Amino acid sequence: MGVSDEIETRLREAFAPTALEVIDESESHRGHAGYRDGGESHFRVAIRAPGFAGQSRLQRHRAVHAALGADLVGRIHALALDIDG
Repeated sequence: MGVSDEIETRLREAFAPTALEVIDESESHRGHAGYRDGGESHFRVAIRAPGFAGQSRLQRHRAVHAALGADLVGRIHALALDIDG
């Protein structure tokens, strides 16, 4: 399973989102810090889930990072998050 698939699986299991998009933006970072051949280093995630309602931006980001887990986050160089409840 690739990193994109792992991100999607873990977020779906944790939040049952109404909308989820995981975009591998690695290729657009070729030549920059953290880029790896084969990609899967830079991601953009847009997620909408009722569980985020009433949470601050920081709480939402922490919840996503916790759901992904340190093992997966450690393999990602950059993670841009667009989170809404």
